[in-house]
This record gives sequence, structure tokens and C-alpha cells, in this order.
Amino acid sequence: MSFSDRILAWFDQHGRKNLPWQQDITPYRVWVSEIMLQQTQVKTVIPYYARFMASFPDVHALADAPEDEVLHHWTGLGYYARARNLHKAAKMIVAEYNGAFPRTLSEVMTLPGIGRSTAGAVLSIACNQSHSILDGNVKRVLARYLGIEGWPGVKAVENVLWEHADALTPTSRTHHYTQAMMDMGATVCTRSKPACDRCPVQVDCIAYASGRQAELPGKKPKKILPEKSTIMMIPMWQQQALLYKRPPSGLWGGLWGFYEVDTPEQIPDKIERLKLGTVSQQPLPVFRHTFSHYHLDIQPVILHLSQPPQSMAGEQVQMWYDLTQPANVGLAAPTKKLFATIGKHL
Repeated sequence: MSFSDRILAWFDQHGRKNLPWQQDITPYRVWVSEIMLQQTQVKTVIPYYARFMASFPDVHALADAPEDEVLHHWTGLGYYARARNLHKAAKMIVAEYNGAFPRTLSEVMTLPGIGRSTAGAVLSIACNQSHSILDGNVKRVLARYLGIEGWPGVKAVENVLWEHADALTPTSRTHHYTQAMMDMGATVCTRSKPACDRCPVQVDCIAYASGRQAELPGKKPKKILPEKSTIMMIPMWQQQALLYKRPPSGLWGGLWGFYEVDTPEQIPDKIERLKLGTVSQQPLPVFRHTFSHYHLDIQPVILHLSQPPQSMAGEQVQMWYDLTQPANVGLAAPTKKLFATIGKHL
């Protein structure tokens, strides 16, 4: 039996077939799931996916929704550029394709946030077209099976993996094969402690034969994450906190957050520029938030206003966020965490 035949036979018996996005399959539903599953585990995605689909059941609903509402549904999932790109792409699909998901690989790849692998996954799973994919799970399966050296993040290694992915992808039942390869990497050929005894292609797997499962695929070169720090100012009046909307791109783009300064000496100037009046400062414990590229140590400081807030000053869009009646807006994970902490100190 060929590689794909064995993978498909395994899928028929052991593959996952009851995930939410495997029901009522449409390009839209599969596309949303593929974006959510980037860098995020299935068990984490499932409740977010259910809420997202309940609020935005089709591409028109997503395109018509305010960005704040979309980001609110993404709060806690991280990598918020995914949500912003999903929203932009929905608008493009409605404007340029009359709401119908494009059907060619090249067209799908022009949509924001969609690369070759995601495009191939949507078109194969939802439209049963024959396209290969190369997400993290598939890279691991192929690197071990074929004994491909090097870290897949290196372009030359990735190109070799793409060549093999293309060669091994069948022209029939591609939708099942695509799901099967994802499942293989997620449930059998896992990053640590792979279940080689349950693998349908173990008999000619190079990594298994040479005992190199732990070495393949090659690891990303380790680098020490730099450390940064910030002071988050939290102006409070009764049960309301002052937030501002961050720029659309960059860190936490488009989300609502707290004003920040680098040093305690900068706090009075910021208070004056925001026209907050007389405040009393209440520092909270420092905590660390880790991004993929650095650690951020956050010093929260509650600024208790002594009088009702006047007309707010500043160039950014601002809002008073009521902790007793939270608005449906996008919040970064540290902001959400701080609101939980603030509630204990009021």
C-alpha cells in the first residue's frame, strides 16, 4: 500500500470526525477553524469556535460586524492579527466575490492572513480539491517519516518538505487525507512521546528505524528572550477604568488597553495630559506576560480619581470601561487579567 493509502486506512478507523468544524462543512466554517488552529490547540479552540460561529454564522455576518466585536470574541486566543486579517478577508470576500469563498489556490492566497498551507487546507477539506498542506503537524510527520534534517523554519528545509507533501498527496479523497495528516501529527506523531506503535507508516519510517524520533524534525535554534518592562496606569472612578484603543497594527493592534509609561517619574505628566485631576496611586504586584519574542514585566498602578472624570484628553479613542457591565470589546490577555485583579482591590 502507498503512503496515502495507509494514512487513509488509519483515518477511516481512528481519525477525528466529530470536531465542530467537521460538521456542516463549508469553506467559511473550515477557514475560520484553520485560522483559529494556527498556533493554538484544538481543545482551546473549540469553545472559541462555538461562540464565534454563534455570533458570526456566515461571511456576511463577519464582514458586517464591528472590529471591536470580532476582537472581543478573540480575547484570550492571542495572535490578534489573525482576527484582524479574518475580518479584512471577510470584507474582501463580500466585496469582490459576492460572499462566495474563492475556489482557486491563487485567489485564496490573496486574502489577508492566508498562506499556501491554509489555502490548501480549506480548498481540500471544504471543496475536495487536490492540494497539499504543510502545517506544523504535517511538517513533523514528513520530517520523521522521510528523515529530513534541519529546522523546518529554514526556507530550504521547508521547500524540501513541500516537494514531498506535493508528491505524497493523493488526487482522490484529498479532503480525508488532509484531515488525516493533521490528526496523525496531533494524536500519533506528537512532538514528544510519539505513539509509534499506533502509526500506520511505522514500517518504513526513517526516524523510527534509526531511533531518532526525538531529533526530527530539527529544533529551532534557542535564543534567550529579552526582558522588557512597562507601567500600566489604570485610572479608576467608582467601578470604571479608563481604556484607550491601540493602533490597528503592532502589539495588541486594535485592542483596548491601559495607558503605559516607562518609569514612575512619568506618571504625573501623563495624569496631567489626560486631565485626570487629583489622584491617589495604588501599585499592584508586578506580573510577567511572555510573548513569542520577549518577556514583558508589567507594573500595574491604579489611579483613584478624587472627582468625577472631566472631558477626556488625548489623541486616541478612549472609553470608561464599566467593570460591573463589561463592554463587548477586544481586550489583550494582560488587560483581562488586570480587571480580575482590580476587582479584588476595590
